Amino acid sequence: MDVINNYKKIKERFRDSVLVIGNFDGVHRGHRRLIEDAKKIAQKQGKKLAILTFEPHPRKLFRPDDPPFLITPGAIKKRQLVQCGIDTLFSLVFDWDFASQSAENFIRHILKEGLQPAHIVVGFDFAFGQLRKGTPQMIRDSGLEVTIREQIADEDGSKFGSSAIRAALRHGDIDRANHLLGWEWEMEGLIVKGNRRGRELGYPTANVNLGDTIHPAYGVYASMVNIEGETRWRQAATNIGIRPMFEVPIGQIEAHILDFDRDIYGKTLRIKPVKRLRGEAKFNSLEELITQIKQDCITVRNLL
Repeated sequence: MDVINNYKKIKERFRDSVLVIGNFDGVHRGHRRLIEDAKKIAQKQGKKLAILTFEPHPRKLFRPDDPPFLITPGAIKKRQLVQCGIDTLFSLVFDWDFASQSAENFIRHILKEGLQPAHIVVGFDFAFGQLRKGTPQMIRDSGLEVTIREQIADEDGSKFGSSAIRAALRHGDIDRANHLLGWEWEMEGLIVKGNRRGRELGYPTANVNLGDTIHPAYGVYASMVNIEGETRWRQAATNIGIRPMFEVPIGQIEAHILDFDRDIYGKTLRIKPVKRLRGEAKFNSLEELITQIKQDCITVRNLL
């Protein structure tokens, strides 16, 4: 997949594609249905398939003080889009200059002069331009071919959408989140040095900052982790939160990887929570905490 960050002076081979536009946070089943529609059109017309998205997420620009909310930060989103079979990813910087342009300028400069798509596919609620005044019908009225996809719902009638996935994650309902996503949700980040309390207790952890990733319900999760440079996934008892016993100021990930004790600082760790075992708790003593961690590890082995 080719990644292009500037819509100006695009090489001819990246133009004339079937283009899907959206933020795609989550790359969930609704997004994938949209992409599948575009893929069918691209195959029928003999065109390449492209995505137009924006980084950072507009909400980050407009509401910078909001708690972390991203389901798929950039690297994970790109990985999921690759799996969707995208040929080209146009990932444009969303800053105040970009946000303040009119809908008409978005159509004229980015679409018609820049990307020059053969066909555009968007969701029914796609909005763009200053104050979100732009609509899919405006793109169609400009002379570009547009397919507008209606809202996609689950078998039980519930709608696929990033908001529902965020709600499931905030409640620690990983099964529900994965069902709506259509893939196993994961987090990732660089392994950083902590205060080594886990090692002192006999349960060393790989520590990863949550960053802009949405914070799932705090607690201990049975999870699978992948260490950069390895192909295998390993079992882990993973605490996500602030560790009430030690009062960590910012939520973070601490994965105790079972049957593993190696220096992996500076490597990227991918973490797939499978099931929330319990909430965070403050114990009366370190002995009680150690007993509980031991039980958590047994539960993880039995579950995974």
